Order: sequence, then structure tokens, then C-alpha cells
Amino acid sequence: MTLNLSVLTPNRIIWDSEVKEIILVTNSGQIGVLPDHAPIATAVDIGILKIRLTPNDGWLTMALMGGFARIGNNEVTILVNDAEKASDIDPQEAQQTLEIAEANLRKAQGKRQTIEANLALRRARTRVEAINGVPS
Repeated sequence: MTLNLSVLTPNRIIWDSEVKEIILVTNSGQIGVLPDHAPIATAVDIGILKIRLTPNDGWLTMALMGGFARIGNNEVTILVNDAEKASDIDPQEAQQTLEIAEANLRKAQGKRQTIEANLALRRARTRVEAINGVPS
């Protein structure tokens, strides 16, 4: 038995196929989803989506940039602001963006700049983690 996984952004379909299992990062922590999972709607945090295509496969990773997910009837629909498959992320660009985000956080002044810099840092760190794979 499998899950039908769809990952959608406002501009494109990132993923639309069957998978065996996913691990999704939500605002209240990670959830694992297998076939016949109880129906749920949840907010999706900035973080890594792990996808397993078959029981013997390793994990594929994808960087998600916040949104929400609906799970039910072996269908998982994830609507996010942005998403990138790890295989589509340029490692050098991602590392450079992370370094810039860290520098911007260090020099942030005021509450608003600090919040924006923290958010940019979380997004940049998530992209790097997606490339490097995240420990299971």
C-alpha cells in the first residue's frame, strides 16, 4: 500500500507521485505518515520533508518553506510557500546564502531586522540540511 504525495507551491508542482512513507516537519514537531494514517490537517514549518519511495530505499529530502498539509484516504497534499528537492539545490549557492544569512543576523538591529534575519537563516539552513541529508 502507498501514499499519493503532492507537494505544491503557488507557481508549480514539485512532487506528484506515490511514496511509501514520509516524515513531515510541522509547527508542533515531526510526524511520520504511513498508508492508512488518520486524517489530519496541519501547519507545515520551515524544514525538511523526508520521502521514502520503497521500504528498502533511503530517504529523499526536500526543503519546505512553510505552509500546510492535509492527510487522509492515503492522500497527502502539502501546500507550501516554496519547496526545493535536494537534488535541485546548488550546494555552493546554498552554503553562500547560509553564510550571508548568518552575517545578516549578527548585524541585525532592532526587533524587526532580527526576526527577518532569523527567518532568512532558518530558510538557508534548511536548504543546506536538505542537500547534506538529515540524520534519521
